[in-house]
Amino acid sequence: MLYLDYLASTPVLPEVLVEIERAFKDCYANPSSTHSLGLAANETVQAAKEYIADKIGAYPSEIIFTSGATEANNLAIKGLAFANQNKGKHIITSAIEHKCVLNICKFLETKGFTVTYLQPTKQGIITAEAVENSITKDTILVSIMHVNNELGSINPIQEIGEVCYERNVLFHSDAAQSFCKLNIDVLDMNLAAMSVSAHKFGGPKGIGFAYIRDARNCEIEPVIHGAGQQLEIRGGTLASPLIAGLHKATEHFKFDHDELLTIRNEFLALLESKRIQFKLNCEHNLVNVINIQFLNERVSNFLSDSLDICVSKGSACSSREIKPSYVLTAIGLTSDEARNSFRISFFDRSLLTFAMTIHHV
Repeated sequence: MLYLDYLASTPVLPEVLVEIERAFKDCYANPSSTHSLGLAANETVQAAKEYIADKIGAYPSEIIFTSGATEANNLAIKGLAFANQNKGKHIITSAIEHKCVLNICKFLETKGFTVTYLQPTKQGIITAEAVENSITKDTILVSIMHVNNELGSINPIQEIGEVCYERNVLFHSDAAQSFCKLNIDVLDMNLAAMSVSAHKFGGPKGIGFAYIRDARNCEIEPVIHGAGQQLEIRGGTLASPLIAGLHKATEHFKFDHDELLTIRNEFLALLESKRIQFKLNCEHNLVNVINIQFLNERVSNFLSDSLDICVSKGSACSSREIKPSYVLTAIGLTSDEARNSFRISFFDRSLLTFAMTIHHV
């Protein structure tokens, strides 16, 4: 079995498994309770908030725990849109955002908002210039992902943030694929909100967080109403054991850019030496992501049919639908080119075993 689908999900780190087991045994009390066990669970939650906040240049009070990036995207985009609709009802996003962001925007269109969907460059980049040219007097929110979940292309978030700051527009970014892999400073990037999922960097599924700027005083509509938890921004009893796992993953996840670049270059050189014909769909991306067309149909068919080689045709969040990726067609690929394309995401040298496997096809 070759697992090369780390953008879809990562295995839970050993340190995280140990921490989650400990937390389920020791932190089972409700962290909102005022007795000793509740206070201990709350300490676990607060320690995670402080560590994450320090990592991104935020305040602990600005970290709102969610079930993952999908919920965080809903909280940030819907919450900020509804809270600011008296100032305008225009939103800017991109045509190649994660499906959940596109569906949130479609929902908001049914509520009277207008949405501009920016087209990417051929390398899958949304430029700051494109954002600036689309801002109108009614624009209240821009939502552009940091790293694209199919291409691995890296958007110029700091430049886009500067444009939004100058035009007094709120800026949200889906950072599910970049957190713990690229440097993030929410102040330098002028982010009003950001979304993250733990399972993208060695943590458990079912937990993530939204960064919400000035959350104590922020006017934001909750998506989940509860009993006043998390500043009444996101209701529900906090899952302190999963939060402990998120904390530990943030501490222990390693992303060695130089090592991954070496593996990537060895892989591409190996393909060339074995005369495996290919074309890269995006060359300026996160170093552990390769979106590639195999020009030999036998290789494409083999990968499509194999259950033992875990690579992705497009995103893993599209209900296994068999049709060309909307991301790949947006950057100019034909339907046939998109169908013969695969997203390979890796963290070790098993990528080289993959090259040898397809050589024998």
